[in-house]
This record gives sequence, structure tokens and C-alpha cells, in this order.
Amino acid sequence: MKNLKNNVVVITGAASGIGRELAIQLAEHNCNLALCDINKEELGKTISLINNNNIKIKSDVLNVADEHAVYKYATAVLNYFGHVDRVINNAGKVVSNSLNDVSIEDFKLIMDINFWGGVYGTKAFLPHLLTRPEATIVNISSVNAFIPFPNNGPYNCSKYAVCGFNESLHQELKNTNVTVLSVHPGGIKTNIVRNAKFIKAANPNVTHEKSTKFFEKIAKTSAGTAAEKIIMAIKKDKKRLLIGSDAYFFEYFKRLFPKFSVSFVGKIASR
Repeated sequence: MKNLKNNVVVITGAASGIGRELAIQLAEHNCNLALCDINKEELGKTISLINNNNIKIKSDVLNVADEHAVYKYATAVLNYFGHVDRVINNAGKVVSNSLNDVSIEDFKLIMDINFWGGVYGTKAFLPHLLTRPEATIVNISSVNAFIPFPNNGPYNCSKYAVCGFNESLHQELKNTNVTVLSVHPGGIKTNIVRNAKFIKAANPNVTHEKSTKFFEKIAKTSAGTAAEKIIMAIKKDKKRLLIGSDAYFFEYFKRLFPKFSVSFVGKIASR
């Protein structure tokens, strides 16, 4: 099992949810942290929750959808710490609208953050990670990479793409020192739905507030538990992680009933 003490870990989307919990828990493992998010105020709150004065923390405002900014950030992190051991591409966003009505701008926004943000973060650090004795890249996909949900098309597509990106990395980095962990959470109690750009749900009678309350009610796993499982998977050198009983259910449901599962979930979500 890997020892994470004194590792330098990069976490995007560290201002809330799983990213915040990863920062807090990795600090308890005595990891040095490079934390970034587009939300400066909430990122500061994350740092205030870390109770370890023996580690180094670098905090930066970063838009992961900006390719140039991500590469510049990687250079700054490496200059500050001297090396990096783990990169966790966690930043993500949702827009709720039908594929017929969603604007190309909103579609690109979600792909830029959820998919390209992970690609930029991976490629910016990968040449360096390949020089380390051992290293890990964690890219967050979703249960939505197994079964899509209606009026969530851009998010579905982005998470399918992350899954394909991870599996391609598994093939190409097989005989290297870099492990790629593909994470597929089910419903996690975070603010991702509350912070979503909400335009229209599958059921026209569902408002943003109703959608948020419903998600918070059915979400099975806390962000803290999700972070704990991700850290354990890194330590165990795993390549794939499902989080939550709902993630396991949807994966097996899709395997057993590939056509029916998609139509069934679509009908349920539209009620």
C-alpha cells in the first residue's frame, strides 16, 4: 500500500464538495497540497478547515477550462514544490436543459470544464509524473458514464468522454510508474446540483429548487466518504473506483439490460 506522507498532491475544484474533503483528509495524511478553484472565497474556507501546520499549501484561483492557464499553473506548482506526486482532476459543473434547447455555448462550457479541464490537467503534469518513482492521476467520471440522464446531455457526454480518456490512459501508461484512477461516483451530497446552471428539467414542473432538494434527498454518499474512498484507492493503486451503492446498481443494470436500462431511467427521471 502506498505511503502518501510528504507527497505533493494537486486538487482542482478544491473549494467545495469532494475536492474540499480530499484537501482536508490528505492534509491529515501529511500531504503537501496544491489547491485550486475558480471560487477564491470558498477556496479560502477550505484552507481554513485544514488543521495541519506541518504541511505546505499553495492556493490559486484557476479556471481549468483555460488551457494556457492550466499549463502556467502546472509550471508554478512545480517551481513551488519541486515535484508533484498525485494529480486529482476533480473540478466539474452541470447545466440542466434538453439537447434540443441547450445552447452550444453551454454545451462547450460543460465539456471545457468536465472533460478538457481533466485533459489539460493530465497533460500539463504527465511529463513530470513520468519521472517520479510512482505517481497517480485521478480523473473524476460519473455513474452518468454508464447510464445517461435526460436533460443532462452535456454532463453525460463529458463524463462518458472522461471514462474513455481514462481507459486510453490505462492502455498507454500500462508499463509506466503512473497509475490512472477512473472514479465513478453515484449521488454524492455536494452542491453540484445547487450550483448547476439550471434551465429546464426533464419534467417541466420541476424547478431548480425542487431538483436540488430531490437530489439532496436521494444522494447516498457524503463528500467525506467519497474522498475517503478515493484516497484509499490511491493508496491501493487501483485503476477504477465506483462510489456508492447506486453506482454499483447502475453499472450492473446497464450490463444486464443495455437497452432497457437507458429507457427506464429516462422514464423515471421524467416523472
